[in-house]
Amino acid sequence: MEREEVLKKLTALDFMAVDMALYLDTHPYDKEGIAIYNEILKEADSVRTIYEEKFGPLCSYRSMSNEEKFKWIDNPWPWQECFNYKLKGEMC
Repeated sequence: MEREEVLKKLTALDFMAVDMALYLDTHPYDKEGIAIYNEILKEADSVRTIYEEKFGPLCSYRSMSNEEKFKWIDNPWPWQECFNYKLKGEMC
């Protein structure tokens, strides 16, 4: 997978996790909702790991994994425009 594809998938999963957390705020005993939320978190963690193995850390506190070098300093940084995927033909 290309960097942009992985980042787009991770963004969608993180959005789904936030959305499910909001749902669970008002439905705290919904076992199916909790199961879905946990599946989303597990998949997001898996995609995040894939991204970081291929392209580097997404957060400074995740930049060290038995490495000799602090990778967070490598460009581009997440807040730079070139880091973020471009929505080709899509409107926000």
